[in-house]
Amino acid sequence: MALRPGSGAAHHESVPALDLVAGEDGLVEVFGDAAYSSGPCRHALTSAGHRVVIKPAPLRPAVPGGFSLDDFAIDTIGSTVTCPAGHQVPLSAPSGRNLQRKAFFTGQCVGCPLRSRCTTAKAGRILTIRPHHDELAAAREQAATDPLWQQDYRRWRPPVERAIAWLVARGNRRLRYIGTIKNNAWLHIRAAALNLRTLINLGLTRTSGTWTLVSKPI
Repeated sequence: MALRPGSGAAHHESVPALDLVAGEDGLVEVFGDAAYSSGPCRHALTSAGHRVVIKPAPLRPAVPGGFSLDDFAIDTIGSTVTCPAGHQVPLSAPSGRNLQRKAFFTGQCVGCPLRSRCTTAKAGRILTIRPHHDELAAAREQAATDPLWQQDYRRWRPPVERAIAWLVARGNRRLRYIGTIKNNAWLHIRAAALNLRTLINLGLTRTSGTWTLVSKPI
C-alpha cells in the first residue's frame, strides 16, 4: 500500500503499482482496474514475467458509435495502417517527447462512404499510435475473448471493491492531514485496523497466550 500526491504523471496509479510489485518475491498475478492500464506499466509487468489481469482502458471512437482504433489494421513493424475502408497509409517514425507515431488519412477520407462513421474532422482522420500499442491492443483482445481472464477478473474485483469501500467509509475518503507523510501513516494505520477487524470476524482469538484463527463465516 502506498499513498502519493494526487496529481502529476510521476504519481499516476501505475507508478506506485510497479513499486509494490517490485517488493514481491518471485512472479505474481497482478489484478487492477483500468487506472493501472498504462502501456509502460503493462510492459514492465509482462517483461518481468508476471501474469497481468488488468482491465484495459476503453477506447473512445472519434464519432460516437463509430470506428475505434481497433477497427484499423495497425502494423507497427511494417509501419502501415489500413482503415476499415481498405485505404492504407504509412505510419510515421516515433517523434516527440512521448514517441508517438502518426497515420494521416487526410486524402483518403475525401469521398469515402465510411467517413461519417470515422471522423468529423474537415481534414480527415489522423491516428495517433502511442508506444506499447501492440501490448495494449492484445490486452483489449484478451479481455474481450479469454474466458479464463474474464473469470479471474470477475472473481477478484468484488473483494477489492469491498475493501476499498471499507477503507473510505464514514468520511474517510477525505484525507485527515496536510502532507503526504502524515496521510500515508494514517492510511497504513487505518488499513491495519481494518485487517485486524476482518481477522476477528473470521475467528481470530487468543487462547493460553497463542493467537489462533478459527475459520467462520463473516
